Amino acid sequence: MADKNYQKDSEIPREKETKRDTLTTRQGRPVTDNQNLRTIGDRGPATMENYHFLEKISHFDREEVPERVVHARGTGAFGYFETYGKVGDEPVEKYTRAKVFSGAGKKTPLMVRFSTVAGSKDSPETERDPRGFAVKMYTEDGNWDLVGNNLKIFFIRDAMKFPDMIHAFKADPVSNVPDPTRMFDFVSRSPEATHMITFLFSPWGIPATYRHMQGSGVNTYKWVNDEGEAVLVKYHWEPKQGIRNLTQEDAGYIQAKNVAHATQDLYASIERGDYPEWELYVQIMEDGYHEELDFDPLDDTKLWPEDKFPWLPVGRMVLDENPTDFHAQIEQASFGTGVLVDGMDFSDDKMLIGRTFSYSDTQRYRVGANYLQVPVNAPKNKVRTNQHRGQLDHRNPEEGSGDPSINYEPSMIGGLEEAEEKSPQHQPTYNAAAMTKPIDRPNNYGQAGETYRNLADWEREELIKNLSNVLSQCDERIQEAMVYHFSQADEEYGRLVKEGIAKKTEEMEDMQEEEMPGREAGEQSRYGKGTANQQKASEEAVDKGNESEPY
Repeated sequence: MADKNYQKDSEIPREKETKRDTLTTRQGRPVTDNQNLRTIGDRGPATMENYHFLEKISHFDREEVPERVVHARGTGAFGYFETYGKVGDEPVEKYTRAKVFSGAGKKTPLMVRFSTVAGSKDSPETERDPRGFAVKMYTEDGNWDLVGNNLKIFFIRDAMKFPDMIHAFKADPVSNVPDPTRMFDFVSRSPEATHMITFLFSPWGIPATYRHMQGSGVNTYKWVNDEGEAVLVKYHWEPKQGIRNLTQEDAGYIQAKNVAHATQDLYASIERGDYPEWELYVQIMEDGYHEELDFDPLDDTKLWPEDKFPWLPVGRMVLDENPTDFHAQIEQASFGTGVLVDGMDFSDDKMLIGRTFSYSDTQRYRVGANYLQVPVNAPKNKVRTNQHRGQLDHRNPEEGSGDPSINYEPSMIGGLEEAEEKSPQHQPTYNAAAMTKPIDRPNNYGQAGETYRNLADWEREELIKNLSNVLSQCDERIQEAMVYHFSQADEEYGRLVKEGIAKKTEEMEDMQEEEMPGREAGEQSRYGKGTANQQKASEEAVDKGNESEPY
C-alpha cells in the first residue's frame, strides 16, 4: 500500500513492521489518507466536503477543557488504601461506620491528584505555594473524596473571603505580571493569615517533591457510628519516604532546569517500582465548644495540639500505577469536599461549607454537567439515578430503573426507590440566631508564634530572609502592618523581619534600583511591575539578547 507520507514509495524504504490496527474516523470509518486534503488538482483549492479533515481539526480546536481557577498545575497517580481496621488501638467502628475503614487489610482502589494552588497549568512546580493533596477512593459505598493541601492550615477561616484571596494571589489583572504586593496587601488586612504565611515563607512553602510532602484534609469533618453518634476528625497523610523541603535558592536552581520536576519525579518513581506510601492518621475530638481551648476547633487556621488530640493511625496509601492518558485521567479528574460516604458527615467549619458547593460546581463548569460519567470520576459500584440528560450524557441504560419511562421518584408503579435506613442519622441540634459575624475566639497570633519558635534555626533564617526580600518591594503601609502581625506572634519574629526589610532596602538603594514599587506610602500604586528581580530580569533579556540580521 502506498504511504502518503512519501511522494514515492521508493524514496525512503519502509522497515518491516509488526501488524498495526487501522486508523479510523471517530465514526469508525477506516482512513485511507491522513496526510492530504482533498483539493482540485494537487495544488488547487480545497473542497468543502473535506469531512475527515473538518472533523479532525474541529475536534483539535476543542480538545482542551478550561483549566482550574485554582490548582491548575498538577499531576496524579493510582493505587490503593489499606485499612488497619482500627483507630489507634480501638476498633474503628467505635467512631465510624464507614466501610472503607473496617476489616483490617481491606484494600480500596484510589487515585490522587497533587497540585499547586495559584499558578496556571504550566507554571513551575518550584513556586512558593501550598500544594493540593486530593484523594478519590472508590469505596464499596460510593466515592469518597478527601480534598486538602500539604500544609495543615489555611489563610482564611470564612469562605466569603476566598474569591478575594485568590484574586490577590493571582497576577495583576491589568499587566498579567505576578506581584507579591497584591498578596501582602490582602494578608495585611487579614490577621488570621499570619500562621499560614509563617509556614508558607519558611522552607515548608516549597516541598522538594510530591512524594516527600505531608497531606491534610485541612478542614474538620465528622465521623458517625452505628448509633448516629458523631465526633470531629482531622485527617493527616504522613509520607513514609520522609519530608523534604527546598530553600528559595535551591528551588531557583531546580526551576532553571525543569519546571515540571515534581511531576517527572512522581512518574519516574512509580515506573521504576519505587512506590510512594503515606500513612493516614486522624485526630478525634468530641463535638462542642471546648472552653479549655484558646481557639475554635472548627477554625482551619489552627492546628489541634497533638498532646491533647494525638495522631491515631488508621491505614496506609500506596501509589503503584501511573496514568495512561493524562488528560482523561488527571486533567478531567474532579473532586469535591461534599463527596462523602455513610459514616462521614460535615462539621460546621465555615470554609468546608463554602468549598462543598464551589468544588463540585467548578467541575460542572470545567468538564460538564455529566463530569461524573467520565471513567476516572465514576464510582466502581452500581449507579442508579434519575439525574440524566445534558451534554455528553452517555450513561449505561442499566443505571436507570427497570422501566425507562419512569425517570422520577416516588412512584406507585415502578422506578427506583429509596434505600432502607439501616442506622440512625447524625442529628446535630442548634439554638442560635442567624447572623453574619466572625467567631468569638480568633486568636490570630498564638499558634503563629508557636510555629515560628518551633522551626529549626535554618528554617527561621530562611523564613526571615524570604519575607524580608518580598516585603522590601511592598508599600510602607503593608510593611508596617505585616511587621505588626509578626510582632504580635513573637517579638523576635517581628523585629527580625523589620530589620531584614531595612537591610534589603538599603542593598537595593546601593544597587541603584530605580522606581522600586511602593517605596513610599503616598506614592501611586505600582501594581503590575512585579518585584525588583522580575524587572531586572526583563531588562536583562534585552541587554543580553544577540542581534541578528533579518532573512
